[in-house]
Amino acid sequence: MILPAAFALGAQLLLPAADSVPILNVNPVCQGIAVQGGSSFHDPAIAKEKQDCLDSEHEVRDELIKRWSSFSATDKSHCIDESKMGGDSSYTELLTCLEMARDVRSLGKEQSPAMPAKKPDTARGKPSP
Repeated sequence: MILPAAFALGAQLLLPAADSVPILNVNPVCQGIAVQGGSSFHDPAIAKEKQDCLDSEHEVRDELIKRWSSFSATDKSHCIDESKMGGDSSYTELLTCLEMARDVRSLGKEQSPAMPAKKPDTARGKPSP
């Protein structure tokens, strides 16, 4: 009787990862963007550039919250993992990943019925099946 409860608990542990918009630390990516735009580490414009980036990232997160339910669970899980691996995380990157995954999926559905069946290659001397 413990086994079904363990499966239920395991399934619930897997769902929350893609169930809500993750909280990402966007400070490092915004700091990097700001420093790239500055002329030196003491450039006063760096603080403004960083704040502009942080504001933009928070706006994108708000947009993600509004649109979160429109993305598939598979895409959310994949894009969350991708946005957290190997480098600085950003909501802009996460949203872009989700939109691209959705668009590729819908493009594939649109083109599938219209694609002609592949003909055997008889031009190179290969026999037809």
